[in-house]
Amino acid sequence: MAEAVFTPDAPAPVGPYSQAVRAGNTIYCSGQIGLDPQTGAMVGLPDDVEAETTQVLHNLGAVLKAAGATPSHVVRTTIYLTNLGHFDLVNRLYGEMFGTGVLPARACVQVAALPKEARVEMDAIAVLVFPY
Repeated sequence: MAEAVFTPDAPAPVGPYSQAVRAGNTIYCSGQIGLDPQTGAMVGLPDDVEAETTQVLHNLGAVLKAAGATPSHVVRTTIYLTNLGHFDLVNRLYGEMFGTGVLPARACVQVAALPKEARVEMDAIAVLVFPY
């Protein structure tokens, strides 16, 4: 049985989807962009990709926490960038969150555009080792 995950510590979805869905011990996190969950405003616009990426990771971490997971439970991520020129910066910040233990499998792709003028979006799949 699937269960929707919601936390006010991450932005409310901007469309008809859940922040995450938990199915058994697997958590499927929707893509997170750099929206401030308190104000709904994009962080880092127009040119602070570091602040935006930090907010993306904060949002993703909040969704994982609400689902009973931590970054160490993540087995797969996808990073979407509107400019692969930001790869090194985003990769460094990503490594601060996911850079220990068994590293998640990952894809990183450049896309033409993202919602709300975002330049970075990340999604994740996590597997809980121990039922909670």
